[in-house]
Amino acid sequence: MQVFWFIPTHGDSRYLGTTTGARVVDYSYMRQIAQAVDTLGFSGVLLPTGRSCEDAWIVASSLIPATERLKFLVAIRPGLMSPTVAARMASTFDRLSGGRLLINVVTGGDPLEQEADGLFLNHDERYHVTDEFLSIWRRVMEGETVDYDGDHLRVNAAKLLYPPVQKPYPPLYFGGSSDIGQKIAAKHVDVYLTWGEPPAQVKEKIERVRELAQQAGREVRFGIRLHIIVRETEDEAWADAEKLIQYVDDKTIEEAQKVFSRMDSVGQRRMSELHRGDRSNLEISPNLWAGVGLVRGGAGTALVGTPDVIAERMREYEELGIETFILSGYPHLEESYRVAELLFPKLNLQRESRQGKDPSFISPFGEMVANEIPPANVENQA
Repeated sequence: MQVFWFIPTHGDSRYLGTTTGARVVDYSYMRQIAQAVDTLGFSGVLLPTGRSCEDAWIVASSLIPATERLKFLVAIRPGLMSPTVAARMASTFDRLSGGRLLINVVTGGDPLEQEADGLFLNHDERYHVTDEFLSIWRRVMEGETVDYDGDHLRVNAAKLLYPPVQKPYPPLYFGGSSDIGQKIAAKHVDVYLTWGEPPAQVKEKIERVRELAQQAGREVRFGIRLHIIVRETEDEAWADAEKLIQYVDDKTIEEAQKVFSRMDSVGQRRMSELHRGDRSNLEISPNLWAGVGLVRGGAGTALVGTPDVIAERMREYEELGIETFILSGYPHLEESYRVAELLFPKLNLQRESRQGKDPSFISPFGEMVANEIPPANVENQA
């Protein structure tokens, strides 16, 4: 499996729903996170998109020289971007980063936010735009000169002069829980993403998209977007989960759920239905906790527990077909270290060491005992 992390361009904190424990997310902090996860062995990072975030393309571009092998999952926005301009942006980024771009196709699920950006289309119309956008984008990225006359988009003699490093183009990631979203995924994308629903629901999605892809003569890989709270004991993990929402009151939950209810995203509706705004029973599946979704849009569930337990839960998803886990945790800098140090040894990861070097040659693990004795490996002693 591959494990990605997250650059919190919309804010970071020790607690949700409050300024208490919040921290400034400036370039220095984002660079710290990127360099940490690059060194720790995460495969890539997701950068969120939307008006509540710093611009993902600019942030990701600024982090290219600060990292060595980290891949960046950055959004293209059908309806808000021209497919040919998006192709030039993607190709330039891929070339300048040495092939470290991944593309997150985001159709958008908040009509009010879309209208503020000038897009006045309903749910299905936006997905039809996405279909046309990707039909143009993929062909242009593959080196074709494209004439296209659709219901929403039209181009004449569209072409790309500077090709991407990755062939035929940087891999396409996409999440859509509606019927039309899943059909577009089967037709166009490389990796279908789901938010962290219970395994039975994820299985249904995977089977449906896989079937649609087979009908289209294609194969699709699968990924999942989750938060994570991993600690050395179960009690500590669940206590920290409760701490994360200790300042979230009923009024804040009500206001957040009101915003989510205006959205026409099927995925967001499914997230909200997992808890229905009720904080009394948030463990919706073994070790799967819906507390984050009380006030956060999009991914609203977290795996909570010890490294052994969380690794077991991740393998359950892996057995369903999930290859990529896009994780995050609060605060993101500290939690990235916890995940790498506690959880990574329990997983069968696809990893590359920095510049081909074994990390053990970069620095010793732990402080020297009495200034000259390497620290013991507890696992080997057991």
